[in-house]
Amino acid sequence: MTEAKSPTSLITGGAGFLGSHLCEKLLSVGHSVICMDNLITGTDDNIRHLVGNPKFTLVHHDVTHPINLGDLLRAAGHPNPDVRVDYLLHFASPASPKDYARHPIHTLKVGALGTYYALGLARAHKSRFLLASSSEVYGDPEVNPQPESYYGHVNPVGSRSVYDEAKRFAEAISSAYLHTHNLDVRIARLFNTYGPRMRVNDGRAVPAFMTQAIRNEPVTVYGDGSQTRSLTYVDDTVEGLYRLLMVDRKPNDELICNIGNPEEVTILEVAQEIIALTGSSSKIVFSPLPKDDPLVRRPDLTRTRKLLGWEPRVPRKEGLAKVVPYFMEKVGKVPA
Repeated sequence: MTEAKSPTSLITGGAGFLGSHLCEKLLSVGHSVICMDNLITGTDDNIRHLVGNPKFTLVHHDVTHPINLGDLLRAAGHPNPDVRVDYLLHFASPASPKDYARHPIHTLKVGALGTYYALGLARAHKSRFLLASSSEVYGDPEVNPQPESYYGHVNPVGSRSVYDEAKRFAEAISSAYLHTHNLDVRIARLFNTYGPRMRVNDGRAVPAFMTQAIRNEPVTVYGDGSQTRSLTYVDDTVEGLYRLLMVDRKPNDELICNIGNPEEVTILEVAQEIIALTGSSSKIVFSPLPKDDPLVRRPDLTRTRKLLGWEPRVPRKEGLAKVVPYFMEKVGKVPA
């Protein structure tokens, strides 16, 4: 009896926060994993424990350049550089406001050229393609909660536009490949995810509040803190993504799903909860709200529940408590 072939998955941005957790997930279910990253915002630390696993290969490459996969795998010492990629997960992109403010042109190039080259590779290999999009495609929404049918309310030249428009273009070209080339495309609109391996200085609310609270510094809340977010623990997000990757798709169906937590919470509440969980003496201070900062953010999960049978299981306070030890360790190693 011949042994069943292990599927091969390629994850762009695989050394990032979310990408590294996906590498682990796919390895755990028997996939061989190719992790592709240029380490602009990802880090070797996130996947160091996977190096040495015979089913894991790290490839250093910037997806804004053509992907000559065979050559890259040979250079990385892969045992079968002509392997077929069964699943391609496109997660490469700066993802925090600090990152895309620092790398605005590269963020746009990753959404445009990076998605184009990733789609081309998926087409050549007849791969199933999963795009990591974002709730940012909804902009500062005038509809709450946001269903996938909502077109969004986006400023195309605002301070956040490089990320918003990169993701909107990535969705558009992925959809074009679905309808023109019948490529098996799935699109995940990700809402705020938090968990271990977030960078303490990436500028997003949870790591910023954790860092300030652990150091007993003033915790900075923008605006009056009444703006809302939807926070999902990383294990839940990864499970939703895996289900979207593996679910059957009918021909010409656009599989676009919100992956997020339908429980809406204000930024002020998150800051207060983190101060309490860390036992901090920090006080909250308020700063002006950045331009185009969304005032509400909450996914409508009607479609996701129906198609994937998924919704988050980790309550917010439990998830935040789970991640406190990680931030305490990291903050101790990062100078103030």
